[in-house]
Amino acid sequence: MKRITGWLILLTIIALVATSLVGCGEQKLAKIRLNEVTRSVFYAPLYVAINQGFFMQEGIDLDLTTGQGADKVMTAILSGQSDIGFMGPEATVYVFNEGKEDYAVNFAQLTKRDGSFLVAREPDPTFAWEKVKGTTIIGGRKGGMPEMTLEYVLKNKGIMPTKNVEVLTNIQFALMAGAFTGGTGDYVTLFEPVAVTLEDAGQGYVVASVGQESGEIPYTVFSAQKSYLEKNKELIQNFTNAIYRGQLWTFSHSPEEIAKAIKPSFPDADEKILTAVAKRYKDIDAWAQNPLFSEEAFVRLQDVMQLAGELDKRAPYENLVTNSFAEQAINAVK
Repeated sequence: MKRITGWLILLTIIALVATSLVGCGEQKLAKIRLNEVTRSVFYAPLYVAINQGFFMQEGIDLDLTTGQGADKVMTAILSGQSDIGFMGPEATVYVFNEGKEDYAVNFAQLTKRDGSFLVAREPDPTFAWEKVKGTTIIGGRKGGMPEMTLEYVLKNKGIMPTKNVEVLTNIQFALMAGAFTGGTGDYVTLFEPVAVTLEDAGQGYVVASVGQESGEIPYTVFSAQKSYLEKNKELIQNFTNAIYRGQLWTFSHSPEEIAKAIKPSFPDADEKILTAVAKRYKDIDAWAQNPLFSEEAFVRLQDVMQLAGELDKRAPYENLVTNSFAEQAINAVK
């Protein structure tokens, strides 16, 4: 009887140990609802982080939706439909200046220059910006980063919108390529892989990089309402860690490897096209090397907004940007 009892105790201990080990192996994931401004290879480090499993490794179940415009992403954040927005930081300036108490704060930067390309109807290997004088450009929503950065480039070239060139701002972001192929405008600014898809179809040809001409600008960042950041510090830290891991991976791998990594996020895109686009963005140095959002970059952002006539008063950097999560990520992730 004692022998049987001993075996029962031993089996019970083994079962308890096995159960605890299984429990330790199962990580409960916390859901984050992320709303991205659009789907583009321009945001490759984000898709690398998703597809390489960095968010899951940080304990995050990422629910990703595409807002199709910074205004729509910001609306989703303020209405509680999304937790984090991925968009141009100009949207956070607008909301702050409107006097909203629970405004959105920028906590991690992903891209450091404009990711759009000027597309013409015919190939033009000798293109110069002077050639857009007297033409029409589909430029995007008025007050959005793509349109304001385009204006910034034009004005720095001595080309004044309305006076020297017509910039259309009444066409929705997601409809710009379709409007161009349908006959509207002489030029259009497009992100990748849309631009190269038009090239592949013989419907448009990249003649210039807006980002190369504009210089470094904090173009797309991650933002969340002040209250969400305060209540979810550990979750935001884990999110930022995953983003930084995606940035490190992207910088240490080739365009071919990047294309393979982001392919699940672009199931209908040819891998050769993704490789070409990844190379194009690497060549113009589009991606930030870490999530830090500097004060100098914030000042330049508001310079662009002011030059476009979209800024009545400047917003304070210390209110709209926090680097605490980025700094901890840089220290923790190697």
